[in-house]
Amino acid sequence: MPQKPFVSAQEVAERAGVSRSAVSRTFTPGASVSSKTRRRVVEAAEALGYHVNHLARGLMRNESGIVCLIVSEMSTPYRANLIRAMTQQLQNAGKIAMLINTDRSDGSVDLALRQAIRYRADASIILSGMPDRSITQLCLKNGQRLVLINRDDDQQGPLRINLDDAEAAGRVVTAFIRAGCQRLAFANSQAGTPSLMAREHGFVAAAKAMGLPVLVERHGPTNYESGRVLAQRLLTLGERPDAVFCATDLLACGFMDAARHQFRVSIPDLLCVAGFDDIEQAAWSSYDLTTFAQPVDRIAQEAVAWLVNESGQEPVHHSVRFRPDLVWRSSVRGG
Repeated sequence: MPQKPFVSAQEVAERAGVSRSAVSRTFTPGASVSSKTRRRVVEAAEALGYHVNHLARGLMRNESGIVCLIVSEMSTPYRANLIRAMTQQLQNAGKIAMLINTDRSDGSVDLALRQAIRYRADASIILSGMPDRSITQLCLKNGQRLVLINRDDDQQGPLRINLDDAEAAGRVVTAFIRAGCQRLAFANSQAGTPSLMAREHGFVAAAKAMGLPVLVERHGPTNYESGRVLAQRLLTLGERPDAVFCATDLLACGFMDAARHQFRVSIPDLLCVAGFDDIEQAAWSSYDLTTFAQPVDRIAQEAVAWLVNESGQEPVHHSVRFRPDLVWRSSVRGG
């Protein structure tokens, strides 16, 4: 059977015996309409299954209410948690989230974003450091408001939200030294995003300042399996590290499983391990991972509050930096 088309405001007006403008005023917050007219319009709308066309209203104000979320690695626990928080904040603000997956070629991402722009998307939030900078330039060129999370793009205009990754890495070095560790290693993926590299560089610099060398090993995407491979590489060395800082918790989970089950290394007795993100799995008893908690909800609140600013003036700040909290668990001695 053919689908019934959307019910129009004119149809509601005819059923209620009122003008088209009366229907509009009934569903406009703060507009003047008598209680009798309002009741008739609402009853007619409910009977017909009418819903206000917010897209059409928005386009009359040159707004659609659509916000693109440009995401990579959306299946990872941290990214899924960030998407959850971001979509919830957008819904609370009356916005519609449009998801663009960037785990594909740059050409397909560019095409998807151009399609979103054709739907008059008002803004974009780039949730990772992986998409090419040309993506941010495309958003800005088309007049979108733009939020960049954990990126180092230097274009004027977007709101940048970052963590103090390097400072956090320095705190891990201090924790390892206090646990009596002397042979430090950093386990990273090959994604090369600004946040991952900031953690690596910060860890190496802090260890060097303490007179300790650092073994750095990188492999593959930022996932569990890469963590297992990194453990195999580092734990087959003639002199194994006694402390490893993994760039993310997901890498750390793979690393810890390989260390325990393949190499029979006791954690934290023989090897201290720390991660970053504080994903749900980090608190599981099988890992009990010392890590840094990303303030996901605060990031989402800051991003959406900046996007929906209706003061008529540009926000005074264009950069926000959060200090992640260290979450002590048993994967580091003395934690």
